[in-house]
Amino acid sequence: MFEKEEWTQEELYKYTKILEKQGIKVILIDTILKPLCNIETITYNPFEMNTMPKGTVFVFYCDTGKTTKERLNYYKNKFKEYKCVSLRGGRGYWRPNYQLLEEIEKNV
Repeated sequence: MFEKEEWTQEELYKYTKILEKQGIKVILIDTILKPLCNIETITYNPFEMNTMPKGTVFVFYCDTGKTTKERLNYYKNKFKEYKCVSLRGGRGYWRPNYQLLEEIEKNV
């Protein structure tokens, strides 16, 4: 999960569910002042972000995902007590109606 520096939208939803069960919060960070549809985001604010519980996962996004991926080392150095990841494709690849559906068990 944390071997990768980028998460797709599907991975964001899947890993968020897994981490929330472990008591770890995942927060989507808006670096371009354009919130995403159908998901809670916060605007990049280092002071506010440093008040989050240690171990929180910050997922940064921009328009294309390139800038946040390039700045990821900067974010990791700035927020050492937190996990930092970039959203692959950024806002451009965001699908507002995407849902993570549980597989339906088939009766055999």
